[in-house]
Amino acid sequence: MAFELKRFWEAVHVVEAGGGYTVTLDKRPLKTPLKRPLIVPTKALAAEIAAEWQAVEGKVDHATMPYTQFAHAGLDQAVDERAEIAAKITLYGETDLLCYRAEAPQELAKRQAKAWDPLLAWSAEALGAPLKTTSGIMHVAQPGASLNALAAHVQPFEGFALKALYDWVTISGSLVLGLAVAKGRLSAAEGWALSRVDENWQEEQWGVDDEAKAQADSKRDTFLLVERALSLI
Repeated sequence: MAFELKRFWEAVHVVEAGGGYTVTLDKRPLKTPLKRPLIVPTKALAAEIAAEWQAVEGKVDHATMPYTQFAHAGLDQAVDERAEIAAKITLYGETDLLCYRAEAPQELAKRQAKAWDPLLAWSAEALGAPLKTTSGIMHVAQPGASLNALAAHVQPFEGFALKALYDWVTISGSLVLGLAVAKGRLSAAEGWALSRVDENWQEEQWGVDDEAKAQADSKRDTFLLVERALSLI
């Protein structure tokens, strides 16, 4: 049976530690799941983490503690699995959402073109990575030079920035869109909206499915939160 941590502490504090800031529970500093000291670069980010621990009542539920999860991922997975995470992110360039367009109806195809063509133009010009588009679900092979260029843009990301890029790319289904948010071409809110062209169209035609909406809301919250978490660093 998995161990369930329950609230045992009374006081939560942000303190300086190791060139950054950590959070203490009754003077006990937090650690990551891999037992590293949970030390973040700024007091502002540590304060958000502290607020999550202060709000705990009863059992600790990390699903309700996004800033803590962000710190864990940036300090553990993005360090120990950096190469693997970068490789997973890069693979999205081969099947980028922005390259797959509807054959019909024409109105949806027009919406996709209006939303996504400017990003593909940016990819070609700013990233040196022109990509091909196709209609329907048939795979389109992308130029090797473009995929290599995209991979080169992913490689410098590490730590918290790599965690954020991973979320933006995997949630949206687009490496180009994720890089656009990471490099400031788009805000996270703009990126989220552009990733939802197809889903918004479906909702207009068939109405809102409550379960799908709940899942989308959760993804949107993560998409936006990592931007704010990075802004606190």
